[in-house]
Amino acid sequence: MKTANTYDSAALTDLEPVGQEPPPHRPRWGLAVVLLLVVVAIVALVVLGGILPKLKARQQLREATDQLAVPTVGVIHLKPSTAEQEVVLPANIQPYTSAPVFARTNGYLKNWYFDIGAQVKKGQLLAEIETPEVDEQLRQAQADLATAQANLHLSEITAARYQDLLKSDSVSKQDTDNAVSDLAAKRTTLQSAEANVKRLQDLQSFEKIYAPFDGVITARNTDIGQLINSGSGGQPAALFQIAAVGVLRVYVSVPQIYSAACRRGMKVDLTLPQFPDKRFQGTLVRTANAIDQASRTLLVEVDVNNPSGELLSGAYAEAHFKLPAYSNHARTYMIPVPALIFRSEGAQVATVDDGHHAVLKNIRIGRDFGTEMEVLSGLTDQDVVIVNPPDSITNGEEVRPVESALTGGGPQ
Repeated sequence: MKTANTYDSAALTDLEPVGQEPPPHRPRWGLAVVLLLVVVAIVALVVLGGILPKLKARQQLREATDQLAVPTVGVIHLKPSTAEQEVVLPANIQPYTSAPVFARTNGYLKNWYFDIGAQVKKGQLLAEIETPEVDEQLRQAQADLATAQANLHLSEITAARYQDLLKSDSVSKQDTDNAVSDLAAKRTTLQSAEANVKRLQDLQSFEKIYAPFDGVITARNTDIGQLINSGSGGQPAALFQIAAVGVLRVYVSVPQIYSAACRRGMKVDLTLPQFPDKRFQGTLVRTANAIDQASRTLLVEVDVNNPSGELLSGAYAEAHFKLPAYSNHARTYMIPVPALIFRSEGAQVATVDDGHHAVLKNIRIGRDFGTEMEVLSGLTDQDVVIVNPPDSITNGEEVRPVESALTGGGPQ
């Protein structure tokens, strides 16, 4: 049949001839493998491109975290402090001698001859007082004295006569004793009258008021015609105030920690606000030898010469003490106050060893200079001190030291 033959012919055409090798299909499969590998590589690159940055960021975060876990601390290298340190303390300038001048008699001021600021010498007349009552009392006392002298003269004559008459028994012994006793009484009356006259003369001499010592008049509290009260009728008032300013006393309250270094004869410089570029040298002459319990300070006196009168009594000054070190052989150090640690173990300082680890050292504190403290023991020249250490710092803790702007060693 035609249809069957046609089918058979097509089928036979598709069948491979017997004994012949089929055509190769390997290039088609190889291309697929290559494409698959390319796709796998692209996927791998995409995956790795997303994972690797994350891994790297994680590693960097871990390193940054580790770095942040180690505190960064500022450090300073110690230098020995000098043998002398200057301590500046407030001081009060007082006159070497100061006294108010009062009147010793009552009356009215007649004249005054010196006003405030005047330089006077010892014995110069400052003022005069009119004392009419004292003058009248003196004249009365002088009259009483003359009466007593006359009575005494009469008693002397009477007693001498009675004693002569007694020798011839012309008078009784009783009359003679009476005459002798009256003579003794008249002598006592004369002495009393002389003392009264002397008292009133002294009061009269107080009409003139003289300067008690060389100095300057710092106050005048009276004027001509003013009633002067010596204190017999109320509270007296000083007429003048006089001060000796050739040498001035400067009083300074020295804190207890510096008291041992204050010695008689040491030189002390004084500075005043009105003389910013000038220093006045004084000498420490005495101390109270006792610590004031209220302020825990030692009162010292520094004397300074003032021949030109530049320094004024009552002024405020700053005293500069050059205090020696505690020992000529001990090395002391100055450290900033923020470097100190105060715990139950006492005062400590955190240092850094060669392995970048903190080491806490106990120290003994000396003088306080405000922003710096003196360390007497516990440190060496090789120590590197941590400034502003963390409150939680411990021995052996790892730290990252950096140089601080602060310096150790104090004034050089």
